[in-house]
Amino acid sequence: MAIRDLINWSKNQELAPTHASFDPFLTLHREMNRLFDDVLRGFGGTSSSLPTDAHLGWPKLELNDTEKALTVSAELPGMTEKDVQVEIANGVLTIRGEKKAEHSGEGKYFTERYYGAFERQIPLQDVQEDKAEASFKNGVLTISLPKSETPRPEIKRITINTQ
Repeated sequence: MAIRDLINWSKNQELAPTHASFDPFLTLHREMNRLFDDVLRGFGGTSSSLPTDAHLGWPKLELNDTEKALTVSAELPGMTEKDVQVEIANGVLTIRGEKKAEHSGEGKYFTERYYGAFERQIPLQDVQEDKAEASFKNGVLTISLPKSETPRPEIKRITINTQ
């Protein structure tokens, strides 16, 4: 234990510069953090967090799980059913598409809207995949998946064979 560990330092106090503060890798790390903070601040975020939406988890989903069906709704403003693909494979519902930019590119331009490709995957359990239905109205995609009458068991025991 060093003597400095016994002294009650406040968080704002710093010791005299040590060799570690002149480490080029640590300096590079601090500079990269500062650069990322500056970039993210331009998106409306603060230096201590990511941008508020960061386009992660877009589109926003709403799941309604009842005894009879699972309903998935996705907000897709400004899009049509032609811009979206819905697939079910290996017990996973996939919603993917692309929203194209609408501006002409002339003059100064600023946007807070999201454009680009997206994909969301939702694992499915105990639904009848072959009876799934989808509808698109007012920018909201709704997928209905009826529940199966014989649900899969939650736990499947596998016996271990000795050789």
